[in-house]
Amino acid sequence: MNEFEVSITDLSHDGRGVARIDGKTVFVSGALLGEQVRMRMRKRHRHFDEAETIQVITPSPHRVAPRCGHFGQCGGCSLQHLDAAAQIEAKQRVLMDNFARIGKVEPESWLPPLTDEPWGYRRKGRLSVRAVAKKGRVLVGFREESNPRFVADISHCDVVHPALGPKIGLLGELVGGMDAAADIAQIEFAAGDETVALVFRHLKPLSESDRTKLIAFGQQHGFAIYLQPGGVSSVHALWPEHPRLAFRIPVGLGIDDVELEFQPLDFVQVNAGMNRRMMARTLELLDPQAQDRVLDLFCGLGNFTLPLARRVAEVTGVEGEHGLVARAAENAARNGIANAHFHVANLFEDQRSSEWARKPWDKLLLDPPRAGADKVLDYLPHKDTGRIVYVSCHPASLARDAGILVGQHGFRLRSAGVMDMFPHTAHVESIVLFERR
Repeated sequence: MNEFEVSITDLSHDGRGVARIDGKTVFVSGALLGEQVRMRMRKRHRHFDEAETIQVITPSPHRVAPRCGHFGQCGGCSLQHLDAAAQIEAKQRVLMDNFARIGKVEPESWLPPLTDEPWGYRRKGRLSVRAVAKKGRVLVGFREESNPRFVADISHCDVVHPALGPKIGLLGELVGGMDAAADIAQIEFAAGDETVALVFRHLKPLSESDRTKLIAFGQQHGFAIYLQPGGVSSVHALWPEHPRLAFRIPVGLGIDDVELEFQPLDFVQVNAGMNRRMMARTLELLDPQAQDRVLDLFCGLGNFTLPLARRVAEVTGVEGEHGLVARAAENAARNGIANAHFHVANLFEDQRSSEWARKPWDKLLLDPPRAGADKVLDYLPHKDTGRIVYVSCHPASLARDAGILVGQHGFRLRSAGVMDMFPHTAHVESIVLFERR
């Protein structure tokens, strides 16, 4: 028997409903907390099973009609069927649970969630490309929800930047008419404030005809076109000759904004509106003073470093990727910022002997990848660091590191809150303030 009627008792970290059958956990796509559904088994595993909803018997009061007709097939979103307020509540519960279960800590207060426009927010991403002989055409899109080996057959995307989202189907038509239709592996997109760039990853050299078609597409739709014949270093502009990608970050208090230039494959925060809100909250929590010396770890392009430099005596950013550090320094010079300094270092290795790590820092900003910052916490912060703001994209590693800062370094977990960086997904982004006891 592959079909069952079940009660959904929880929501998983990836947005699926959680049920139990004979004591075994089942993750049910398309189901929400509190619902009674009929489900069909997809895959059985030793410790859990996976299923899909085929009928909602008792719907959640928070269930809504998904805006996108591709929802359920495309794996780009997992929570469009849950109303916005309930999405935020679910993410807050995940963060609370991780603090309690992993870090054994609890914030003294909860910050109000940060939210912004939930549609057309995605300014960066990777679209898969596949020529499908049975369909007689090329598919461009995100992976299928039920089978990530396949590309979802979509014509538009409501969460992708509005200059590109309605034109996903046109990309499939473009590639389908190229000599290299079977040799385009992926298309990455990156949007600045004024320019949207498309990077075509091609496995074989392109014909002159294909290059002409790509240029014409860019000219017609206003996209900058890049080619990637090899690794990241092979990316180069096809049209126009020198595209410019950049975005501005307001610093506030009547202080000049900061503008960051970047390359199309550079890491930037996916959600431009949320990045501005996150910056405002970071500055509020870190409370930068004119005499402060601040250390910004995992600094990337200087997204936090350069706005901070407008407010403090000195800020040093540290990042592991050479290209990002070079562009951070260039951005500092371009903005006339002389009190920001940058270093290249692998922050997942012991850096205690580095000059920047030995210096006294009044305040510390952490924005690590999913793995977190536990390696850094082996030698930082020093006792003269009184305040830490931690921006996290993974609640489990954040909770672990919070336990370390509270239990081993003498900090209080003053406040924490979620930021809806990825609306309609189960991804949990958060920001936390620690203060020295």
